[in-house]
Amino acid sequence: MANAEIGPESGQQPVYADHTGHPQQSMGVLTLGALGVVYGDIGTSPIYAFREALIASASGQVASREDILGVLSLIIWALTIIVTIKYIMFVLRADNKGEGGTLSLMALARSSFKSRPASILIIGMLGASLFYGDAVITPAISVLSAVEGLKTVTPSFDPYVVPITIVILVGLFAVQRFGTGNVGIVFGPITLVWFLAIGASGLGHIFDDPTILYAVNPYYIIGFLTHQPDVAFVTIGAIFLAVTGAEALYADLGHFGRKPIVLAWLSVVFPCLLLNYVGQGAYVLSHQGDIGHPFFEMNRGWALIPMVGLATCATVIASQAVISGAFSLTRQAVQLNLLPRLNILHTSETQSGQIYMPRVNFLLAVVVLLLVIGFEESSDLAAAYGISVTGNMLMTTLLLFVVMTRIWKMPLWLAGGLTAVFAFIDIGFFSSNIVKVLDGGWASLAVAFTVLLVMWTWVRGSRYLFDKTRKNEIPLEVLVDSLSRKPPQIVSGTAVFLTSDPQSAPTALMHSLKHYKVLHEQNVVLSVVTAPTPTVAKGERVKIEQINDLFMRVSMTFGYMEQPNIPKALAICRKQGWKFDIMTTSFFLSRRALKASANSGMPMWQDKLFISLARTAADATEYFQIPTGRVVEVGTQVTI
Repeated sequence: MANAEIGPESGQQPVYADHTGHPQQSMGVLTLGALGVVYGDIGTSPIYAFREALIASASGQVASREDILGVLSLIIWALTIIVTIKYIMFVLRADNKGEGGTLSLMALARSSFKSRPASILIIGMLGASLFYGDAVITPAISVLSAVEGLKTVTPSFDPYVVPITIVILVGLFAVQRFGTGNVGIVFGPITLVWFLAIGASGLGHIFDDPTILYAVNPYYIIGFLTHQPDVAFVTIGAIFLAVTGAEALYADLGHFGRKPIVLAWLSVVFPCLLLNYVGQGAYVLSHQGDIGHPFFEMNRGWALIPMVGLATCATVIASQAVISGAFSLTRQAVQLNLLPRLNILHTSETQSGQIYMPRVNFLLAVVVLLLVIGFEESSDLAAAYGISVTGNMLMTTLLLFVVMTRIWKMPLWLAGGLTAVFAFIDIGFFSSNIVKVLDGGWASLAVAFTVLLVMWTWVRGSRYLFDKTRKNEIPLEVLVDSLSRKPPQIVSGTAVFLTSDPQSAPTALMHSLKHYKVLHEQNVVLSVVTAPTPTVAKGERVKIEQINDLFMRVSMTFGYMEQPNIPKALAICRKQGWKFDIMTTSFFLSRRALKASANSGMPMWQDKLFISLARTAADATEYFQIPTGRVVEVGTQVTI
């Protein structure tokens, strides 16, 4: 870390622990919860996905029978292959001690290599960066598309669509500080009602033209792709809107476990989505291919206004799930030292996963509102949506190959064949979306590039800073031997020196000896290690090494899903024989003032960016939850 001499680069092997398991709740409760959190995003796709795909395939506002059957067949098989086969059957099994998500998969894949290759780290960083692109597009397009349903009620609502969307989004981000625990109770039931409603709506219109069921035959995909390859290529990008949110299945694995997520998909989500898409297709066929807005139009009459209201609730829930996912991913990134320390507020006394990050929430809100104001219509935002999601899925496929071959020990021919199929589909979707860069795709790419640049700068700068300070430090054993032969004045109490390198003498210790010329009767060199696992058992949290009568080395290991709490971890030390009194213990931290240098190995602009990031990092005392009255900070100046 930059502001304090603390970080995961300790040079020691982390201690791992078994996953503690998910809360003991009934399968029904967990499945209902998974509906509300996991499937909110993909569940709102029918509002715009089928319509956007038809518009992309048709010339004008009228689609041919071949276009309708081809588009619907593509959606059906995309949901089957990408979600049901790839994610349900394979990706969900790649859990890291029960946790999922891009960074969890990256940590799992890297743990299979002794050298921890940088290529795996880069793939993980790319996937995480692209997720943030998705995190800002999802609330904007979901809420905007739902509110646009008001125009179906009466065109006079048109001028008010964007203002109403902004009000809803501002309210959504404003309530984040109160946590999702209370509102989360109603997420599942509302989403269940939503899926049953869209399923019933689609089922009621299948009989408008039952020949729409021919779309189950993949023959229509071949005909659609070969008839007009150039049009089909662009249409595939819109087809992908139907599977956006598939990454949420994996990202929220740690909240519910695999079985509830699989059960919710197979019993409710998948059937209801298929019924609605097929119903939309039959509705458009029965209206001579007139595209319009089939999702809302096939609910004209008494059901229209309730459906618009329900769609708005569903999109807010979908947005909430993505925002919570962004908080969780950011915490993982901080713990894995991919981002500087950020303030994390826990909004639940019982659920550690319910957190609020003020800075992240503010940045997400600003970008989302700018997107709504700038694009104004969900159709325009749709072009910006697919790139980040498809890119993220491709990164997941690459990391999954590493897990399949190195951890699952799957035969190379089988793992390679599966990866080839998944990658072929991912690359196809990504290629069809990348052509939309000038039409709006630049927005998600700009967000992803910004996050990737910040991550890479922090990782690179932290490494240079670590190497630079290590060169100027002396080995701890050398200092201990020197002090044993010629000890300074000994004072009572315990001094804890936090450091990222337990093999070297901490800078705070050296400055304390230089200025105070005293040594405490008990000196602890403490390092905090982040394990590539979500959690670490309390019995394996602390490792103590007695160097001599005056010095001991302590290593504390936390999972990347845990909030480091040094005082609580110190209490564990009593069981290992270290008797201490917190009221006579002082914590020494080194606060570094960084200065840019032309010889750092990084460009000057990246030097300055790293220094800016370091200055905005959360205070180490607060982050590690150390009592402020027991902290002594020693300032140093470092040129990087």
